[in-house]
Amino acid sequence: MLEALRRQLSDGLFEKVAGPDRQEHARRIHETPGPRMFADDRPIRHVHADHAMFIGGLRALLLQSLHPLAMAAVAQHSDYRTDPWGRLQRTSLFVGTTTYGTEKAALEAVERLGRIHQHIYGTAPDGRPYRADDPHLLAWVHVAEVDSFLRCHQKYGDKPLDDYDGYVADMAVIADAMGIPDPPRTKAELDTRLQSYRPELKGTHEAREAARFLLLKAPLPFVAKGPYAILTATAVASLPVWARIPLRLPYLPIAEATGVRFAGHALMRGLRWVTG
Repeated sequence: MLEALRRQLSDGLFEKVAGPDRQEHARRIHETPGPRMFADDRPIRHVHADHAMFIGGLRALLLQSLHPLAMAAVAQHSDYRTDPWGRLQRTSLFVGTTTYGTEKAALEAVERLGRIHQHIYGTAPDGRPYRADDPHLLAWVHVAEVDSFLRCHQKYGDKPLDDYDGYVADMAVIADAMGIPDPPRTKAELDTRLQSYRPELKGTHEAREAARFLLLKAPLPFVAKGPYAILTATAVASLPVWARIPLRLPYLPIAEATGVRFAGHALMRGLRWVTG
């Protein structure tokens, strides 16, 4: 009975994250012969295989929303309100393909994403034009993702990562393929680049609406609401205070250092059991 429950929960989780064609995608990514962008022992493979990516992905979305032009592109062109799981599945497929797929498949995925970005442009509510293929905006999305994935792995990863610089350098390989200029290649460079964007960041109405949706209104079955509440609390707790204030997110240092962190580790253990 316990094994049947585990399988049911596992199938439900992967259905949300990877979509109904997850087995076909997995076979194509992992079983297609050919050289890979990253060797088996590279840090990127270690980090992206860990369940802490659930926390890191949510943190990245919250952090990315603070750039008004990036958020305008999401608000005006994304279907995250009507099809949030579809967006998650597409992102999951891109990360899986570039991390574990053949080099040919990875570069094709990057090229597809670039073609999509060419058609995403418009005017933000503050009157500024934006383009999703703007290298400066692409660099912001990249930096926010790398910082989020790495920091959440540091806190909640199953096995410690010794080579943080190596992970940032691995992610820079993908950034280079995407045409992002001079991506950070060490953790120190990553921290500096992230700080350089702070004068551009702002908590817009669209950003706060997206945060509210992600944290409070995500369409979930009743049984998943409790674990998801832990996931959201953990993601918020991993954000710096300067990123929470414009999004009107709480800062409870004592609770975050004790109850939230304990619950986050318990959730990660639960997810590892569920996925076997």
